Amino acid sequence: MKQQDKPLYNSKVSNFNTYQVTTSTTLLPFIMEAMQGISRSRAKAILQGGGVRVNKMNCTQFDAPLKAGDVVEISKSKKSTPLQSKYLKLLYEDKHIMVIEKSVGILSMPTPHHQFSVKSILDEYLERSHRHQTAHVVHRLDRDTSGLMVYAKTMEAERILEENWHSIVTDRRYVALVQGRVQKKSGTIESWLTDNKAFFTYSSPVDNGGKFAVTHYNVLKSSDDFSLVELRLETGRKNQIRVHMMDIGNPICGDPKYGNAPDPAGRLCLHAYRLFFYHPITRELMKFETSVPKKFLAVF
Repeated sequence: MKQQDKPLYNSKVSNFNTYQVTTSTTLLPFIMEAMQGISRSRAKAILQGGGVRVNKMNCTQFDAPLKAGDVVEISKSKKSTPLQSKYLKLLYEDKHIMVIEKSVGILSMPTPHHQFSVKSILDEYLERSHRHQTAHVVHRLDRDTSGLMVYAKTMEAERILEENWHSIVTDRRYVALVQGRVQKKSGTIESWLTDNKAFFTYSSPVDNGGKFAVTHYNVLKSSDDFSLVELRLETGRKNQIRVHMMDIGNPICGDPKYGNAPDPAGRLCLHAYRLFFYHPITRELMKFETSVPKKFLAVF
């Protein structure tokens, strides 16, 4: 490996040392060598604390393969992990934003009847850390959907993210375990979505006065009983993925409301696994990706 004299790109968000990989290896031993022989547990702590990027993408996988030419960035600052919660994992934080991985079973933001949420956990963490800030919600995931989310810490970051969400986010994808074998390996689902008074979302191939919704899908793995599907939203409508997968006859597993598919994982099998976006203040391209939940893969 060799340390660059100058950063390979302008990183204003965090303070990183930048290294170039010269021979094939995996990430954990690379970090240990780059950090002058630090312990294995310390290297893992840096990874788990969100202190490592590979080719500009945040990485927490200790056995991620590296090849010659890859660029690894390791945070110069000691990563503290005061936020310990079974409901979320804090992947990245600076003075403007936080990126988290949400667990199943928790709201993104409070409601009049349920104050406990990701936002309340983050607000408590910020208060405990004497940040004098609060977490601002700029997008949402359903209670039973897990995955990546970004929260703003300042009013300016919140305003920029909300007003420019569709241009700031360059790649946002989900993975879902669905019932049965999907007929086409890839495709696009289009319909108009509208809610009734019971908050059930209906889909129509023609304009029903609702909102037009477009979902692109790609089958990653399949059997006669189940399929693992990657989904990319062109529009972000309420319950869009759940309704659209029911439309093509492959409802999401563990969803009693839309399709009542089998529940092999004990949860709604929908996970927001990729989120690429431009930082609202620095304009740096931020890349985050998580693993497919193991329970989604177990059925194969």
